[in-house]
Amino acid sequence: MKLTRSMSAVLLATSLVAAQAQTTTATKPHKKVARHTRKPAGPTTEQQIQSLREEMNSQIQGLKTELQQRDAQLQQAQQAAAAAQAAADQATASANAANQAASANNGTVTELQSSVADLKTNATNIQQTIQDDQVSIKKQIETPETLRYKGITLSPAGSFLAGETIFRTRATGGDIATPFNGIPLENTPQSKVTEFFGSGRQSRVALLAEGKTPNYTLRGYYEADFLGAGSSSNNNQSNSYVFRQRQLWAQAELASGLSFTGGQMWTFASESKKGVSTIGSDIGSPVVIDPNYVPGFVFLRQYGFRVSQNFNNKYWLGASLEEPQTLNIGGIVTNDFLVGEPGVGGGLFNPCATTTNGTTVSGACANYSFNVAPDVILKAVAEPGFGHFEVFGLARFFRDRVYPNATAPTPSSAGAFNEVRVGGGIGASARVPTFHKKVDLGLKGLYGDGINRYGSSQLADTTAKPDGQLSLLHGFSAISTVEVHATPRLDVYLYYGGDYAFRDFFTTNGGAPAGYGNPNVVIPASCQTEPLPGGSFGPGALSGTCNQSIKDVQEGVLGYWYDFYKGPHGRFRQGIQYSYADRIVWATQAGFAPKGIDNMLWTSFRYYLP
Repeated sequence: MKLTRSMSAVLLATSLVAAQAQTTTATKPHKKVARHTRKPAGPTTEQQIQSLREEMNSQIQGLKTELQQRDAQLQQAQQAAAAAQAAADQATASANAANQAASANNGTVTELQSSVADLKTNATNIQQTIQDDQVSIKKQIETPETLRYKGITLSPAGSFLAGETIFRTRATGGDIATPFNGIPLENTPQSKVTEFFGSGRQSRVALLAEGKTPNYTLRGYYEADFLGAGSSSNNNQSNSYVFRQRQLWAQAELASGLSFTGGQMWTFASESKKGVSTIGSDIGSPVVIDPNYVPGFVFLRQYGFRVSQNFNNKYWLGASLEEPQTLNIGGIVTNDFLVGEPGVGGGLFNPCATTTNGTTVSGACANYSFNVAPDVILKAVAEPGFGHFEVFGLARFFRDRVYPNATAPTPSSAGAFNEVRVGGGIGASARVPTFHKKVDLGLKGLYGDGINRYGSSQLADTTAKPDGQLSLLHGFSAISTVEVHATPRLDVYLYYGGDYAFRDFFTTNGGAPAGYGNPNVVIPASCQTEPLPGGSFGPGALSGTCNQSIKDVQEGVLGYWYDFYKGPHGRFRQGIQYSYADRIVWATQAGFAPKGIDNMLWTSFRYYLP
């Protein structure tokens, strides 16, 4: 800036000097005669130069002053620009802060709006919950599904009152329940007459008690009906049949799914519709009117203690120890062994007796074996989402006391000893809902040695060799099921099943036939004709001279249940069932094999407690 100013001053001075020189030179060529008029003397050249110098200095000084002023103005402008930039930066920062604040405010407003909406929704839900609770409380007061007593719930679900009838084309003397192994053989007096009974004995009382703690769910279940008979029970005047226990058990279930159950219950070998439940309505029993169900259905109700583990309500594993019992030894046997004895009243067993042709047989209706160990059942259950599947194994232990010299010329108990036979089998079941859960298809069965007690027909578990030692019978039970849920009120069912016992026969030292299903047995010719009755009620007709070892019992069943009403006040339903059953015995070498066929028709009218 200073260099520019100096150059400007030099240029200015140079211009002045040049102008003065041009003026002086221009006046020399023209000489005129001058009048000799005296003029005042002008400034000298030095004076003019001095004046020019001063003027130049003055102008230079003015330029400097002007430049200084401009420098000051420029500096002020720069300062103003810096201030303006700072103000702009501050304004930008303020604007950004304002934008952020606005965004935050917008977020806060949105959050507040969402909170208000949530509050409105919560208020609506709370109001709805209160209304639902009021409805639920009112329902629990007016129509409670369970009763509460000291922190536990009590439910009578499963209880019902029944009025039922049975008509058979062959008389069995079996009331509502059918003795499948006693279906009359042809040519017996019973096969020539029909029978009709009406009964309310299947009416049932059930009660489930349940209480919960932080670590356990505790349950107790009671179920009973009137299908028991005391020593004086009859239907001659007041139908004085006794109350009979069906199930009585207690259960503790941990939060982990581990459960312990003990008491009288359905055998672990019976199918459950849900998991390994022992509650009556959860058992996969045929939904028939007959209390003895259908041949081929595997069931017992007896003492048991079981442990099971639930894995996410999809898989279950369990083990059970259950009451053993050896049924009457089947076939032709000698009296050289001991398995049990009739009941002893003092021991709380039933010492009942029957009288045939004036002869009283003690304990003819109840036998109790001397058991060495409980039955053992291991079971696995799966419910993968498309059905219910089970597989189980059964172990049984049989004991008798053998008397090898009982048939000697001089009978003696010398040399008697105890023996144990181990039997068992394997079983499985499957239940699959189809056609959008309108039709349930099922198949189940059990096969093994000494397992016939677990079938509905109660065929013999074992026979005896001529030396008195036991020989376990092969057997199997199987049933197929179809249950159609035609409408919300109408269910139709169809079952076919059977129990089968294999032959196991011997020959004694004297050449006589022995064992089960021996083809060499001689059946009297009189079995082909109807015998005379032995008295007013024909006890001679039950002499059994035509009986041979049972080969199998089969039955086909068709029936329906229709609910007239099903709601909060319980359920009224009516059902009709028809069945065709036969009992077939093992044939002799001559091919003679009497059999029994029965056609049966049931009706039922029931009211179930809600």
